[in-house]
Amino acid sequence: MSDILQQLATVLEERKAADPDSSYVAKLYSKGLDAILKKVGEEATETVMAAKDGEADKIVYEVADLWFHTMVLMSQQGIDHNRVLAELERRFGLSGLEEKANRGK
Repeated sequence: MSDILQQLATVLEERKAADPDSSYVAKLYSKGLDAILKKVGEEATETVMAAKDGEADKIVYEVADLWFHTMVLMSQQGIDHNRVLAELERRFGLSGLEEKANRGK
């Protein structure tokens, strides 16, 4: 399943060189960080609202939008998605309370 993340990351990188009039992602990149952050915030809010509605299909749809726009943000910032996967792997099996306590060190 992580293959789709790699495919998406590849497309997002390609869109950096695309004409903003030819691609939604290229247009987001051309608008800059604030526009990308606004989209991430909007999608996070829509995810919360979908969860409040309790409809699984809506939640999945909104989480997909949130993940997509977060991937756009990471690409714009030059951060490889594998770093997030590695961080999740590092945390796996670690108590959430323990992980939170270790942040301050």
